[in-house]
Amino acid sequence: MNGTPQPYGLLAEVTHQCPLHCVYCSNPLALLDRQDELATDDWVRVIREAAELGVVQVHFSGGEPLVRGDLETLVAECRGLGLYTNLITSGLGLTPGRADSLVSAGLNSAQLSIQGDAAESTNLVAASKRFDKKEDAARIIRESGLPLNMNVVLHRMNLSRLDAIIDVCVQWGAERLELANTQYYGWALRNRDLLMPSKAQLDEAVGVYERRKAELAERMELLWILPDYYEPYPKPCMGGWAQTALTVAPDGVVYPCPVAAEITTMEFSSVRDHDLEWIWQKSAAFEAFRGTKWMPDPCRSCSRKELDFGGCRCQAFALTGDPGRTDPVCMHSPDHHLVQDALVRANQEDAAADGDTIREKLLYRRPRTSARER
Repeated sequence: MNGTPQPYGLLAEVTHQCPLHCVYCSNPLALLDRQDELATDDWVRVIREAAELGVVQVHFSGGEPLVRGDLETLVAECRGLGLYTNLITSGLGLTPGRADSLVSAGLNSAQLSIQGDAAESTNLVAASKRFDKKEDAARIIRESGLPLNMNVVLHRMNLSRLDAIIDVCVQWGAERLELANTQYYGWALRNRDLLMPSKAQLDEAVGVYERRKAELAERMELLWILPDYYEPYPKPCMGGWAQTALTVAPDGVVYPCPVAAEITTMEFSSVRDHDLEWIWQKSAAFEAFRGTKWMPDPCRSCSRKELDFGGCRCQAFALTGDPGRTDPVCMHSPDHHLVQDALVRANQEDAAADGDTIREKLLYRRPRTSARER
């Protein structure tokens, strides 16, 4: 591969359609319609090309991937190629019959998302009251024989409920729980001032996480995704630009990470026009920030450049309009004040504001749909 790194993971975003309207969704603001999605044959070709490229894991996501009636066909194609498959789902729309058919097709695991420990939190954050369906989905996943992995996005509206959230996941039989502090892209960036926790909230939650991780060590794996705005250095996003994984959007456009579509100053290629190998190895977008030669100072002369790779290109663009700048999370970034300003506001706001007040201010994934209409 001429020195080009080999990807091991493919995130197949098969649709943007979703029954939830989460205020922290990482999907782009311009959601794709069903008629824009790749057809079954196109996805089968993409999966084959991904395997030839070296991919060993395929994660089916969206939106809600269960709305695709051909999901079993895609899973079966992966199984035939010896690829590990994972379903990332809200759980809404999962039935025992559908779970059985996916398992028969070769699905290896499922990750179920929740928004909190009760229906109220699901309604506030996702404009849906179907918390009961999530509990049903957890049971269905377990009874199908799949390992139950769970995920919850943490923010100022649910951090105080972390103990209760963990309790729910234990009760539902989760083997692994990812506690994902909000990453501020897409809809989350638009709602940042309402989602960003205070330092006191975060410190308390870290204590809960550490206590429960030790307590549940033999029963459930807990993972803590760092809230990078509060870190002195940026996260090594995706192991560096175009190093380990790629994302194929519903319309076939290929990105080096799930949120790179937000970088509107770059042109990304589509599998409708090129094969994955060419896109991964030769496309200008994938080569743009690969490695370290592109880096400006202070990254270029920093001893950490092989550790965090200059941080996240998408976050740099989201906050500065230039994907080539040092991630503003970094304490050495000339744009670090943009992050500091957000933290000042987060630590001045009243973290105990009532749900109705917050609901009126939130921008939902589909703004024309309000939580009160569902």
